[in-house]
Amino acid sequence: MGNPTGFIKYSRKELSLRPALKRLRDWKEIKSSTLTHREALQEQAARCMDCGIPFCHSGIMLGQALSGCPLHNLMPEFNDFVYQGLDEFAYARLNKTNNFPEFTSHVCPAPCEGACTAGLVKDPVAIKNIEQYIIETAFAKKLVKPNKPLHRTNKKVAVIGSGPSGLACADELNKYGHSVTVFERSDRPGGLLMYGIPNMKLDKKLIERRVNLMKDGGVVFSLNSEIGYNVSSEMLLKQYDAIVLCTGSPIPRDLPIPGRELTGIHYAKDYLAAATKSLLDSGGKDGKAITAKDKDVVVIGGGDTGTDCVATAIRQGCKSIRQFEIMPCLPHSRTPNNPWPEFPRIFKTDYGQEEAIALYKEDPRQYCITSKKFMGSTNTVEQLEICQVEWKKIDGRMVPQDIRNTKEIIPAQLVLLAMGFVGTEQKIFDEFKLTKSAQNNIETTEEDFTTSISGIFAAGDARRGQSLVVWAISEGRRAASAVNNYLKS
Repeated sequence: MGNPTGFIKYSRKELSLRPALKRLRDWKEIKSSTLTHREALQEQAARCMDCGIPFCHSGIMLGQALSGCPLHNLMPEFNDFVYQGLDEFAYARLNKTNNFPEFTSHVCPAPCEGACTAGLVKDPVAIKNIEQYIIETAFAKKLVKPNKPLHRTNKKVAVIGSGPSGLACADELNKYGHSVTVFERSDRPGGLLMYGIPNMKLDKKLIERRVNLMKDGGVVFSLNSEIGYNVSSEMLLKQYDAIVLCTGSPIPRDLPIPGRELTGIHYAKDYLAAATKSLLDSGGKDGKAITAKDKDVVVIGGGDTGTDCVATAIRQGCKSIRQFEIMPCLPHSRTPNNPWPEFPRIFKTDYGQEEAIALYKEDPRQYCITSKKFMGSTNTVEQLEICQVEWKKIDGRMVPQDIRNTKEIIPAQLVLLAMGFVGTEQKIFDEFKLTKSAQNNIETTEEDFTTSISGIFAAGDARRGQSLVVWAISEGRRAASAVNNYLKS
């Protein structure tokens, strides 16, 4: 620990985002560059206590709550190196556990910070900002090199899906010396990272930069390749020694209420994907995005995807924006049943809501709201009937109950369903004759990620259900190790 009193001497300071009213005019990165804040980040790194038990990199489940980083990033070590100005050593430590710090430092909710010991008394260390500084400095200094193995095995592995778990799995398998081909059904690699997260939150140039490095290291990418359509499972089983399914959990939760058949109601993932593809293909000029321009937009769902929809609709020029969540508002500080070092389940205002507040002078979120009916006169949604609910315990379960005389009809010419995901696509099960788990995911053993079919493995959201990017990368890394052991046996 370079500065034993740093956590006392310095207060937490996060790098500021670009001003809300300015950044919502474009699709550029909302975060400030870390490269121009070296001294400030060294000061923040000095706040790391190098505590006796660093829960920040524990990555364990405490009950139903995550504590620390699932990747087991060595935060105290790289914080100390940053404080001392040893950027090369900091990168070596971060690269040891995390294949893609440029992704996690942008989109991870930072369970490491939730478990930081400094957060017991004051504010936790700004680990995400430090992580971003380390990886961008490493790229600037040309420390990041392609992972070219010294020797190649004669084994071939097919990785299906190029989201965070697929990319991590492919990267690790390539390091082992196996010949890896990543099959991606979209026209660009990245999966959720490419088309599920808007450009202003994760600049797609970061993904392209990393994919190009992987290509230089020997990983092959086969795009526009969908299993069961233009790529047969029979071919994969014959030509590859192992297959890893990293297809995600892409089935969105629906809202089957009256009027659902009206046009103008879209799943959030389709809306975000169309907006990003249009931006990348033509700068948004090809007219292929689902547009919110001059419309009253309603986002149903209060998570990160809902926030991304809010920010995207604002940039498209929506007339108004409202975001409904059926759950109650989270508390503003930890409650007794959410103690440190669990991930803090507390209220926060994310970038999308911050932009809405700056533009419309009010928070778009409303809590304990249920949607009752979509309405429209010309086969297009025009209004939404909503109702307030209260949560009551019935037969031991908390159940939402409508509150009388609270129904309201609001304008809505575009409705975006951002209520999470419910499992893996049936096509994968049909193609490979796999066993399905009770949660509608691919069933595997916990130890070695093997499915019910020998030689076929699964990792990431396809195996564990909708989760964090850090979990996906961790799963990809662990699955690669399991595949390597299988190929050597």
